[in-house]
Amino acid sequence: MPGACSRGPAAGDGRLRLARLALVLLGWVSTSSFTISAASSTSSASSLVSAVSAQPPLPGHCPQPCECSEAARTVKCVNRNLTEVPEDLPSYVRNLFLTGTSLAVLPAGAFARRPPLAELAALNLSGSRLKEVCAGAFEHLPSLRQLDLSHNPLANLSSFAFSGSNASASAPSPLVELMLNHIVPLADHQNNRSFERMVAAALRAGGALRGLHHLELASNHFLYLPRDVLAHLPGLRHLDLRNNSLVSLTYVSFRNLTHLQSLHLEDNALKVLHNGTLAELQGLPHIRVFLDNNPWVCDCHMADMVSWLRETEVVQGKARLTCAFPEKMRNRFLLELNSSDLYCEPILPPSLQTSYVFLGIVLALIGAIFLLVLYLNRKGIKKWMHNIRDACRDHMEGYHYRYEINADPRLTNLSSNSDV
Repeated sequence: MPGACSRGPAAGDGRLRLARLALVLLGWVSTSSFTISAASSTSSASSLVSAVSAQPPLPGHCPQPCECSEAARTVKCVNRNLTEVPEDLPSYVRNLFLTGTSLAVLPAGAFARRPPLAELAALNLSGSRLKEVCAGAFEHLPSLRQLDLSHNPLANLSSFAFSGSNASASAPSPLVELMLNHIVPLADHQNNRSFERMVAAALRAGGALRGLHHLELASNHFLYLPRDVLAHLPGLRHLDLRNNSLVSLTYVSFRNLTHLQSLHLEDNALKVLHNGTLAELQGLPHIRVFLDNNPWVCDCHMADMVSWLRETEVVQGKARLTCAFPEKMRNRFLLELNSSDLYCEPILPPSLQTSYVFLGIVLALIGAIFLLVLYLNRKGIKKWMHNIRDACRDHMEGYHYRYEINADPRLTNLSSNSDV
């Protein structure tokens, strides 16, 4: 037993020392693993930071004079003194406002960027003092759907402004809405070619705008529309021509605009719509026409239009249309006119009018020649008049002398004796 009691403490001490050694070893291992894991974490974090710093910055930088909203994908450069399109536009932009600037000229490839502005869908350049838009100005904008160039004095709108520098090789424009309101140039900046023809050439060049649905051409002082201005816009649904100076639509064809839904012709100078135009408008299945505030002339030429207005439903607000001329018909409603109210004053045949004009010219020439002859011979005529006056005076004195003799009997007897 004592031996067992004597071995017991010695064995217990050995076990205690082993236990302490095990604890020390375990603490060293845990410390080493923590140190290694911390070191590995530090190295991975430093490598991540270096990798992030090595990457180029994201293309979301906002140009200095503009306001950007990445959430709304909108960039506004409004009322800034910009003379060119900013170079550092963010690639996320979908709606771009460049209004109230001083751009003056929009060159070819004005919006070409790397990376491209592939998501730009709405571009507003109204009131930017633009005087010239060059060919291919809107190239490299594959998603552009809406373009507003209103309120710019465009003296030079290139024929290839919307179709690219080479219309035959360029793809169709993605434009769906085009606003060209009040783009008439100032009087001292107009070029030799007609403003109406310049706009028409840009709309039809290469058929690039065949997908256009919405076109606004209001307040441009148009006197007429070129014959084929709408020929290359078969997809048009909305056409706004209000507040111009259109006198007639005789030479414009609406026949191919089978999708046209609204045609605004208010505040023009239309006097009457002829049968050809009436038939084309009636043949469009979805059309609505607005004709308010035009100076309608209510004479014999208005009879067909009045009959058409009574039967058709395409004219909105037709009950408000009133006569402007002649004076006795002013403010009378077109739908209330009778055939007896619509008559024309008789006029001379054109051949007779020409004869009277020619006769008037001949008489005027004869009168002018006669007056010239009198003027050149004024001295001779004056002398001739004096001679006539003297001759008349002598003649009248002779008559007066004979009258005095005949009136006095004594002079009569004396005259008889002298004769004997």
